[in-house]
Amino acid sequence: METSGPGGLRIGALSKRAGVSEHVLRAWETRYGLLAPMRSSGGFRLYSESDVHRVRRMRAYLAQGLSAAEAARAVLAERAGGVPDSAVVRGPGVGGAASLRSALDELDERAAQHVLDELFGALSIEAVIRDVLIPYLRDLGERWSRGEVTVGQEHFASNLIRSRLAGLAPGWGAGLGPRALLACPPGELHDIALLSFGLVLRRSGWRVIYLGADSPISDIEQAAGVLGPDVVMLASSDAGRFESVRADLTQLARDWPVALAGAGASAEIATAVGAEHVTDDPVTAAERWADQVATTRADR
Repeated sequence: METSGPGGLRIGALSKRAGVSEHVLRAWETRYGLLAPMRSSGGFRLYSESDVHRVRRMRAYLAQGLSAAEAARAVLAERAGGVPDSAVVRGPGVGGAASLRSALDELDERAAQHVLDELFGALSIEAVIRDVLIPYLRDLGERWSRGEVTVGQEHFASNLIRSRLAGLAPGWGAGLGPRALLACPPGELHDIALLSFGLVLRRSGWRVIYLGADSPISDIEQAAGVLGPDVVMLASSDAGRFESVRADLTQLARDWPVALAGAGASAEIATAVGAEHVTDDPVTAAERWADQVATTRADR
């Protein structure tokens, strides 16, 4: 396949030019926002000479002994016209996650929003979701199960994060890209991971129809019939939610490509109903789907 296009370099060409594997390049792009690709008409990422330069600078910082996160912050500081001093190199990563946890535990909305402002200002949306928010929510659930946080604290934190992510996705059903219908099965109220998946998918050019938490299967079927999605994604943290609608899922999967995700999904039930079992974190899953669809369309 071609590794470059009229608007820039495909990732294979970037890999050869910069001497870094494609897997590592994708990680640097999604975790740290190091690269700033454009999209070709076929949906492929296209990289510029500036991206080549940033990868080479990243390698130089790594050779000096910096961690990947520190090196990326230093390179991005250069891009912003600043000098990567020790404060810039340290950045908001671990400290920002700890500050966010403290603010949310104390029900301090202003402080929590300030921390999120700093995180989204310093890191890519994908990096904030995967490296800060998803680990925080997992930790929050574990602390709640041990009785270390109250129901009120859990609700406060979840609602604030959900609201912040939803605010990043206005008009995400518009455009001409492939279409994804996202919903949680009946009784499932935890939808932040699904919301995160949809947000990253939208940023990759997809159109997203989001039904959200506790969606009746009949409503999902009706929406699919009207919109004709390329995939129907259902996510749940509880296996019982999928088991209770197993027959309905089987029928849905006969009509549409269906994927099951979340802690409640398993290879067993996905195979039984004819669906795909998604095991990646929301960000990685969305990026993988976007790349697979782009490759498929280019090969047609």
